[in-house]
Amino acid sequence: MFDMGFTELMLIGIVALVVIGPERLPGVARTAGKYFGRLKRFMTTIKADVEQELRADELRAILADQQKELNTLKDSISGAGKEFEKDISAVSEAADSLAQDLNDTPAQSALAQDLDDTPAQSEAVATANSTDNPAAESAPAPDPVEVEPVGKAKS
Repeated sequence: MFDMGFTELMLIGIVALVVIGPERLPGVARTAGKYFGRLKRFMTTIKADVEQELRADELRAILADQQKELNTLKDSISGAGKEFEKDISAVSEAADSLAQDLNDTPAQSALAQDLDDTPAQSEAVATANSTDNPAAESAPAPDPVEVEPVGKAKS
């Protein structure tokens, strides 16, 4: 702090001895030491507070940088999600279009129309389903089939 050597301290001691006197010099030295200790502790406390504030400022700067990186990452993930949704909707539209094209093909619609318009098949289905058909009433009922539970071995 102050650049004082041994000779300067000796000179201050001799002047204090002459001015204050030998009876009061020990009490004044004790009081001066107490105040010097308080000053030293005060300076140490101020130094620690300044260092703490500097570290807090550094941490705030690091936090701000991390927040910016986090926002950048969040934006890129959001953009990727939107891109993914666009791709999914494009694939869905393509699949719907393909399904529509397959449903609208003339060969399939003609085949479906042929199946619906065949009179012989329509009559056969109608007679098999009717309860007034005597042939359907005279047919014997099928025999019941025994079903064994799965996982049990036969004895």
